[in-house]
Amino acid sequence: MTIKVGDRMPDATLTEFIEVEGNGCALGPNAFKVADLVKGKKIAIFALPGAFTPTCSAKHVPGYVAQFDALRAKGVDEVWCISVNDAFVMGAWGRDQGSGGKVRMMADGSAEFTKKVGLELDLTARGMGLRSQRYSMMVDDGVVKALNVEAPGQFDVSSAEKMLADLG
Repeated sequence: MTIKVGDRMPDATLTEFIEVEGNGCALGPNAFKVADLVKGKKIAIFALPGAFTPTCSAKHVPGYVAQFDALRAKGVDEVWCISVNDAFVMGAWGRDQGSGGKVRMMADGSAEFTKKVGLELDLTARGMGLRSQRYSMMVDDGVVKALNVEAPGQFDVSSAEKMLADLG
């Protein structure tokens, strides 16, 4: 069943590649419980089928990096990019995209989170296995306040510009 507005975020773990040791985080992959990360925060989340893929690299991530300050001005505490990739890939992609300090590149390596929100996408026929659908959501203190799921092959409703418009 797909998560919907008003639902709480699922009990799941995401992994982030940490570049600089500090704040209790070691260098390399660090696992985080979603419930702990969203507590008391307003988080703009966007998910996509894969790191280093054309639309994801040319439009989706760059849009959120470019609009980070505008999102913060609208009260957003953090911006996350979630993909069914490992933390090493997400870390390398974040460096490539210049997302440091703006977009947290959150790995969902085994698609645990993606399955729990009901937004998985089977791309086995294209050699990519189980991935995430392209979507965005606004989460406030662990509750989904907005959810925008793209039609297959589209990039429109999950953009940073749409997120900003939704925030008013």
